[in-house]
Amino acid sequence: MSNFKVTLQPSGHAFEVEHGEAVLAAALRQGFVLPYGCRNGACGSCKGRILEGSVDYGIYQEKALPAAEKADGKALFCQARPLSDLVLEARTIGAVKDIPVKTLPCRVQKMERLTDDVMVLFLKLPANERLQFLAGQYLEFLLRDRSRRSFSMANAPHDDELIQLHVRHTPGGQFTDHVFGKMKERDILRFEGPHGTFFLREDSDKPIVFVASGTGFAPIKSVIEHALAEEVRRPMTLYWGGRRPKDLYLNQLPLKWAEENPNFRYVPVISDALPEDAWSGRTGFVHRAVMEDFPDLSGYQVYACGVPVMVDSAKRDFVARCGLPEEEFYADSFTTQADLAQAAPSPR
Repeated sequence: MSNFKVTLQPSGHAFEVEHGEAVLAAALRQGFVLPYGCRNGACGSCKGRILEGSVDYGIYQEKALPAAEKADGKALFCQARPLSDLVLEARTIGAVKDIPVKTLPCRVQKMERLTDDVMVLFLKLPANERLQFLAGQYLEFLLRDRSRRSFSMANAPHDDELIQLHVRHTPGGQFTDHVFGKMKERDILRFEGPHGTFFLREDSDKPIVFVASGTGFAPIKSVIEHALAEEVRRPMTLYWGGRRPKDLYLNQLPLKWAEENPNFRYVPVISDALPEDAWSGRTGFVHRAVMEDFPDLSGYQVYACGVPVMVDSAKRDFVARCGLPEEEFYADSFTTQADLAQAAPSPR
Protein backbone atom coordinates (compact mmCIF):
# COMPACT_ATOMS: atom_id res chain seq x y z
CA MET A 1 0.00 0.00 0.00
CA SER A 2 1.16 3.52 -0.74
CA ASN A 3 2.13 5.97 1.97
CA PHE A 4 -0.04 8.93 2.92
CA LYS A 5 1.18 12.53 2.97
CA VAL A 6 0.64 14.64 6.09
CA THR A 7 0.91 18.42 5.92
CA LEU A 8 1.15 20.45 9.12
CA GLN A 9 -0.39 23.88 9.47
CA PRO A 10 0.55 26.63 10.03
CA SER A 11 4.19 25.60 9.45
CA GLY A 12 3.58 23.93 6.06
CA HIS A 13 5.92 21.07 6.97
CA ALA A 14 5.07 17.77 5.28
CA PHE A 15 6.06 14.14 5.82
CA GLU A 16 4.90 10.66 4.81
CA VAL A 17 3.22 8.08 7.00
CA GLU A 18 3.62 4.40 6.25
CA HIS A 19 0.60 2.11 6.14
CA GLY A 20 -0.59 1.36 9.68
CA GLU A 21 1.78 3.90 11.27
CA ALA A 22 0.55 6.53 13.73
CA VAL A 23 0.96 10.19 12.79
CA LEU A 24 3.14 11.00 15.82
CA ALA A 25 5.48 8.05 15.28
CA ALA A 26 5.98 9.03 11.63
CA ALA A 27 6.59 12.67 12.55
CA LEU A 28 9.19 11.83 15.21
CA ARG A 29 10.88 9.35 12.88
CA GLN A 30 11.38 12.11 10.31
CA GLY A 31 12.49 14.82 12.73
CA PHE A 32 9.21 16.72 13.19
CA VAL A 33 8.51 16.97 16.93
CA LEU A 34 4.83 17.44 17.79
CA PRO A 35 3.60 17.94 21.36
CA TYR A 36 3.28 14.57 23.12
CA GLY A 37 3.34 12.89 26.49
CA CYS A 38 2.40 9.28 27.20
CA ARG A 39 2.18 8.09 23.55
CA ASN A 40 -0.55 5.65 24.67
CA GLY A 41 -3.79 7.55 24.08
CA ALA A 42 -4.25 8.40 27.75
CA CYS A 43 -2.97 11.93 28.42
CA GLY A 44 -4.20 14.06 25.52
CA SER A 45 -0.96 16.02 25.09
CA CYS A 46 -0.72 15.18 21.38
CA LYS A 47 -4.25 16.29 20.54
CA GLY A 48 -4.68 18.34 17.36
CA ARG A 49 -7.22 19.16 14.68
CA ILE A 50 -7.81 17.36 11.38
CA LEU A 51 -8.37 20.05 8.74
CA GLU A 52 -8.56 17.70 5.76
CA GLY A 53 -8.68 13.93 5.36
CA SER A 54 -9.72 11.02 7.57
CA VAL A 55 -8.08 8.76 10.14
CA ASP A 56 -8.53 5.57 12.10
CA TYR A 57 -8.66 7.05 15.61
CA GLY A 58 -7.05 3.98 17.18
CA ILE A 59 -7.16 3.03 20.87
CA TYR A 60 -7.49 5.76 23.45
CA GLN A 61 -9.23 6.84 26.63
CA GLU A 62 -12.37 8.89 26.14
CA LYS A 63 -11.26 11.44 28.74
CA ALA A 64 -8.22 12.17 26.54
CA LEU A 65 -10.47 12.71 23.50
CA PRO A 66 -14.09 13.36 24.54
CA ALA A 67 -16.78 12.72 21.93
CA ALA A 68 -17.47 16.46 21.56
CA GLU A 69 -13.82 17.18 20.70
CA LYS A 70 -13.73 14.28 18.26
CA ALA A 71 -16.87 15.64 16.59
CA ASP A 72 -15.10 19.01 16.42
CA GLY A 73 -12.39 17.45 14.26
CA LYS A 74 -9.75 16.63 16.85
CA ALA A 75 -7.68 13.45 17.16
CA LEU A 76 -4.84 12.05 19.24
CA PHE A 77 -1.87 11.92 16.89
CA CYS A 78 -0.13 9.21 18.93
CA GLN A 79 -2.99 6.87 17.97
CA ALA A 80 -4.46 8.30 14.75
CA ARG A 81 -3.53 6.41 11.58
CA PRO A 82 -4.21 8.07 8.22
CA LEU A 83 -6.85 6.67 5.88
CA SER A 84 -6.05 9.38 3.31
CA ASP A 85 -3.68 12.29 2.85
CA LEU A 86 -4.07 14.68 5.79
CA VAL A 87 -3.79 18.35 6.60
CA LEU A 88 -3.40 18.81 10.36
CA GLU A 89 -3.35 21.80 12.67
CA ALA A 90 -0.41 21.12 14.97
CA ARG A 91 2.55 22.98 16.43
CA THR A 92 6.05 21.70 15.76
CA ILE A 93 8.60 22.01 18.57
CA GLY A 94 12.12 22.78 17.49
CA ALA A 95 13.83 22.63 20.89
CA VAL A 96 13.71 18.83 21.09
CA LYS A 97 14.59 18.10 17.48
CA ASP A 98 18.36 17.81 17.82
CA ILE A 99 18.40 15.84 21.08
CA PRO A 100 19.09 12.16 20.32
CA VAL A 101 16.91 9.46 21.87
CA LYS A 102 19.23 6.76 23.22
CA THR A 103 18.87 3.27 24.66
CA LEU A 104 21.29 2.93 27.56
CA PRO A 105 22.10 0.73 30.54
CA CYS A 106 22.33 2.31 33.96
CA ARG A 107 23.24 1.22 37.47
CA VAL A 108 21.14 1.94 40.55
CA GLN A 109 23.69 4.03 42.44
CA LYS A 110 21.52 4.93 45.43
CA MET A 111 17.99 4.41 46.74
CA GLU A 112 16.55 6.93 49.17
CA ARG A 113 13.15 6.19 50.69
CA LEU A 114 11.60 9.54 51.63
CA THR A 115 8.18 8.30 52.80
CA ASP A 116 6.37 4.99 53.06
CA ASP A 117 5.42 5.25 49.37
CA VAL A 118 8.02 7.51 47.70
CA MET A 119 11.48 6.30 46.69
CA VAL A 120 14.15 8.43 45.01
CA LEU A 121 16.32 6.45 42.60
CA PHE A 122 19.74 7.76 41.60
CA LEU A 123 20.99 6.18 38.37
CA LYS A 124 24.56 6.11 37.10
CA LEU A 125 25.32 5.94 33.37
CA PRO A 126 28.38 4.16 31.92
CA ALA A 127 31.53 6.28 32.23
CA ASN A 128 31.64 7.16 28.53
CA GLU A 129 27.94 8.07 28.20
CA ARG A 130 26.00 11.26 28.83
CA LEU A 131 22.26 11.80 28.46
CA GLN A 132 21.38 15.09 26.81
CA PHE A 133 17.86 16.21 27.77
CA LEU A 134 15.65 19.19 28.47
CA ALA A 135 14.47 19.86 32.02
CA GLY A 136 11.04 18.23 32.37
CA GLN A 137 11.53 15.32 29.97
CA TYR A 138 11.14 11.65 30.92
CA LEU A 139 12.73 8.27 30.26
CA GLU A 140 11.20 4.83 29.75
CA PHE A 141 12.52 1.72 31.46
CA LEU A 142 12.60 -1.29 29.11
CA LEU A 143 11.42 -4.30 31.08
CA ARG A 144 12.11 -7.95 30.34
CA ASP A 145 8.53 -8.60 29.22
CA ARG A 146 8.98 -5.81 26.64
CA SER A 147 6.69 -3.46 28.52
CA ARG A 148 7.78 0.06 29.42
CA ARG A 149 7.48 2.27 32.48
CA SER A 150 7.86 6.04 32.23
CA PHE A 151 9.43 8.30 34.88
CA SER A 152 10.30 11.98 34.67
CA MET A 153 13.83 13.05 35.46
CA ALA A 154 13.94 15.21 38.59
CA ASN A 155 17.49 16.51 38.17
CA ALA A 156 18.24 19.50 35.97
CA PRO A 157 20.39 18.99 32.84
CA HIS A 158 23.39 20.82 34.36
CA ASP A 159 23.31 18.43 37.35
CA ASP A 160 23.71 15.22 35.37
CA GLU A 161 26.24 13.16 37.32
CA LEU A 162 23.31 11.00 38.45
CA ILE A 163 19.82 10.76 36.98
CA GLN A 164 17.22 11.27 39.70
CA LEU A 165 13.73 9.72 39.59
CA HIS A 166 10.88 9.99 42.11
CA VAL A 167 8.93 6.71 42.25
CA ARG A 168 5.61 6.42 44.04
CA HIS A 169 4.59 2.92 45.08
CA THR A 170 1.42 1.71 43.39
CA PRO A 171 0.42 -1.52 45.23
CA GLY A 172 0.07 -4.29 42.67
CA GLY A 173 2.10 -2.35 40.12
CA GLN A 174 4.67 -4.70 38.62
CA PHE A 175 7.53 -2.22 38.46
CA THR A 176 6.93 -0.21 41.63
CA ASP A 177 6.39 -3.41 43.65
CA HIS A 178 9.83 -4.44 42.41
CA VAL A 179 11.36 -1.06 43.32
CA PHE A 180 9.97 -1.17 46.86
CA GLY A 181 10.41 -4.90 47.41
CA LYS A 182 13.35 -6.41 45.52
CA MET A 183 15.41 -3.69 43.89
CA LYS A 184 18.81 -3.06 45.43
CA GLU A 185 21.71 -0.74 44.83
CA ARG A 186 24.02 -1.76 41.96
CA ASP A 187 21.16 -3.39 40.02
CA ILE A 188 21.36 -2.81 36.26
CA LEU A 189 18.43 -1.38 34.29
CA ARG A 190 17.91 -0.36 30.67
CA PHE A 191 16.05 2.70 29.51
CA GLU A 192 15.22 4.74 26.43
CA GLY A 193 15.11 8.51 26.43
CA PRO A 194 14.72 11.35 26.64
CA HIS A 195 11.06 11.67 25.66
CA GLY A 196 8.34 14.27 25.98
CA THR A 197 7.68 17.91 25.19
CA PHE A 198 7.15 19.15 28.76
CA PHE A 199 9.89 21.74 29.21
CA LEU A 200 10.27 25.45 29.87
CA ARG A 201 9.50 27.71 26.90
CA GLU A 202 12.42 30.08 27.31
CA ASP A 203 11.41 32.38 24.44
CA SER A 204 8.61 33.84 26.59
CA ASP A 205 8.82 36.54 29.25
CA LYS A 206 5.43 35.73 30.81
CA PRO A 207 5.25 34.96 34.54
CA ILE A 208 4.92 31.25 35.32
CA VAL A 209 2.59 29.22 37.52
CA PHE A 210 3.73 25.67 38.25
CA VAL A 211 1.12 23.18 39.52
CA ALA A 212 2.20 19.78 40.85
CA SER A 213 0.43 16.93 42.58
CA GLY A 214 2.37 14.17 44.35
CA THR A 215 5.41 12.99 42.39
CA GLY A 216 4.41 15.38 39.62
CA PHE A 217 6.87 17.54 41.54
CA ALA A 218 9.75 15.62 39.89
CA PRO A 219 9.82 17.20 36.39
CA ILE A 220 8.78 20.58 37.82
CA LYS A 221 11.77 20.37 40.20
CA SER A 222 13.97 19.81 37.15
CA VAL A 223 12.46 22.80 35.32
CA ILE A 224 12.70 25.13 38.32
CA GLU A 225 16.31 24.17 39.10
CA HIS A 226 17.17 24.74 35.45
CA ALA A 227 15.44 28.15 35.49
CA LEU A 228 17.23 29.18 38.67
CA ALA A 229 20.60 28.03 37.31
CA GLU A 230 19.97 30.02 34.12
CA GLU A 231 19.00 33.06 36.25
CA VAL A 232 15.56 33.33 34.66
CA ARG A 233 14.01 36.51 36.06
CA ARG A 234 10.37 35.76 35.24
CA PRO A 235 8.13 35.61 38.35
CA MET A 236 7.53 31.95 39.24
CA THR A 237 4.97 30.49 41.65
CA LEU A 238 4.83 26.81 42.57
CA TYR A 239 1.68 25.19 43.95
CA TRP A 240 2.38 21.65 45.18
CA GLY A 241 -0.60 19.60 46.33
CA GLY A 242 -0.97 16.38 48.29
CA ARG A 243 -3.58 14.62 50.36
CA ARG A 244 -1.48 14.65 53.55
CA PRO A 245 1.57 16.76 54.45
CA LYS A 246 3.82 13.71 54.02
CA ASP A 247 2.93 13.71 50.31
CA LEU A 248 5.02 16.87 49.95
CA TYR A 249 8.04 14.67 50.42
CA LEU A 250 10.68 17.34 49.66
CA ASN A 251 8.83 20.29 51.17
CA GLN A 252 12.00 21.94 52.52
CA LEU A 253 13.48 22.27 49.02
CA PRO A 254 10.93 24.72 47.52
CA LEU A 255 10.90 26.57 50.85
CA LYS A 256 14.66 27.03 50.36
CA TRP A 257 14.16 28.21 46.75
CA ALA A 258 11.64 30.80 47.95
CA GLU A 259 13.97 32.01 50.68
CA GLU A 260 16.89 32.45 48.29
CA ASN A 261 15.11 33.80 45.19
CA PRO A 262 12.91 36.89 45.34
CA ASN A 263 11.18 36.03 42.05
CA PHE A 264 10.06 32.59 43.33
CA ARG A 265 7.04 31.87 45.56
CA TYR A 266 5.89 28.51 46.97
CA VAL A 267 2.36 27.54 48.07
CA PRO A 268 1.89 24.02 49.52
CA VAL A 269 -1.73 22.79 49.48
CA ILE A 270 -3.20 19.82 51.39
CA SER A 271 -6.62 18.32 50.59
CA ASP A 272 -7.21 15.71 53.31
CA ALA A 273 -5.20 16.66 56.39
CA LEU A 274 -5.94 14.75 59.61
CA PRO A 275 -6.01 16.38 63.05
CA GLU A 276 -2.70 14.77 63.96
CA ASP A 277 -1.07 16.47 60.94
CA ALA A 278 -1.55 19.87 62.61
CA TRP A 279 -1.68 21.43 59.15
CA SER A 280 -2.17 25.19 59.20
CA GLY A 281 -1.50 25.98 55.54
CA ARG A 282 -3.73 26.10 52.44
CA THR A 283 -6.32 23.36 52.06
CA GLY A 284 -8.45 21.98 49.23
CA PHE A 285 -7.66 21.06 45.64
CA VAL A 286 -4.37 22.44 44.41
CA HIS A 287 -5.66 23.87 41.13
CA ARG A 288 -8.45 25.71 42.96
CA ALA A 289 -5.85 27.37 45.18
CA VAL A 290 -4.30 28.70 41.99
CA MET A 291 -7.67 30.06 40.85
CA GLU A 292 -8.20 31.81 44.18
CA ASP A 293 -4.85 33.59 43.86
CA PHE A 294 -4.88 34.11 40.07
CA PRO A 295 -8.45 34.78 38.90
CA ASP A 296 -6.94 36.24 35.71
CA LEU A 297 -4.32 34.01 34.04
CA SER A 298 -4.55 35.65 30.63
CA GLY A 299 -0.97 36.90 30.82
CA TYR A 300 0.62 33.73 32.26
CA GLN A 301 2.11 30.40 31.31
CA VAL A 302 1.08 27.35 33.34
CA TYR A 303 3.10 24.15 33.69
CA ALA A 304 1.11 21.34 35.34
CA CYS A 305 2.20 17.86 36.24
CA GLY A 306 0.67 15.01 38.23
CA VAL A 307 -2.37 12.78 38.26
CA PRO A 308 -4.65 13.06 35.22
CA VAL A 309 -7.67 14.34 37.17
CA MET A 310 -5.67 17.32 38.44
CA VAL A 311 -4.13 18.12 35.06
CA ASP A 312 -7.47 17.82 33.24
CA SER A 313 -9.29 19.95 35.82
CA ALA A 314 -6.58 22.59 35.79
CA LYS A 315 -6.61 22.94 32.03
CA ARG A 316 -10.40 23.08 31.82
CA ASP A 317 -10.87 25.60 34.62
CA PHE A 318 -7.85 27.80 33.93
CA VAL A 319 -8.88 28.23 30.29
CA ALA A 320 -12.63 28.56 30.85
CA ARG A 321 -12.69 30.57 34.07
CA CYS A 322 -9.34 32.36 34.35
CA GLY A 323 -8.73 33.30 30.72
CA LEU A 324 -5.53 31.30 30.28
CA PRO A 325 -4.72 30.95 26.56
CA GLU A 326 -5.00 27.23 25.81
CA GLU A 327 -1.64 27.25 24.03
CA GLU A 328 0.04 28.52 27.22
CA PHE A 329 -0.92 25.43 29.23
CA TYR A 330 1.87 22.83 29.24
CA ALA A 331 1.32 19.53 30.99
CA ASP A 332 2.68 16.11 31.78
CA SER A 333 -0.11 13.83 32.94
CA PHE A 334 1.15 10.86 35.00
CA THR A 335 -0.81 7.94 33.56
CA THR A 336 -0.42 4.54 35.22
CA GLN A 337 -0.71 1.07 33.71
CA ALA A 338 -4.23 0.96 35.18
CA ASP A 339 -5.06 4.15 33.28
CA LEU A 340 -3.74 2.67 30.06
CA ALA A 341 -5.73 -0.52 30.58
CA GLN A 342 -8.92 1.54 30.42
CA ALA A 343 -8.20 2.60 26.85
CA ALA A 344 -10.40 0.90 24.32
CA PRO A 345 -10.64 0.79 20.51
CA SER A 346 -12.76 3.55 19.05
CA PRO A 347 -14.82 3.29 15.87
CA ARG A 348 -13.46 5.23 12.92
